[in-house]
Amino acid sequence: MADIINLLPDNIANQIAAGEVIQRPASAVKELLENAVDAGATEIQLIIRDAGKELVQVIDNGSGMSDTDARMCFERHATSKIRSIDDLFQIRTMGFRGEALASIAAVSQVELKSRRAEDELGTFIEIDNSVIRRQEPCQAPWAPALP
Repeated sequence: MADIINLLPDNIANQIAAGEVIQRPASAVKELLENAVDAGATEIQLIIRDAGKELVQVIDNGSGMSDTDARMCFERHATSKIRSIDDLFQIRTMGFRGEALASIAAVSQVELKSRRAEDELGTFIEIDNSVIRRQEPCQAPWAPALP
């Protein structure tokens, strides 16, 4: 008898996992807004078209990301919130598991623009069903979060 256990391809595993985190457009909105708050944003703009089926866009003045962080944030279990098991007992942020952005990217088309204050240029990333299609430097405004 032939073996019957198969390892799922990453794209299928990601879509299954995404169903647990992102159940509808409102779930994606919640996760993106929480990320903006966790990044220290004091101004957040939310743009939605067709109840989130056509577009969900979040613009904020949070801390921004380096080009490496912008790419890494879409990997499953990639997070800036915890580094050790002890950190789990001191969580003061809205999210921490590192699943939201990977889940959103698994079931949608994503464009990210981000820039830190110290960087002259930002980073643009285009993702389609978990596949990074393009990453390049871009102009991206940055407005400091007000105290």
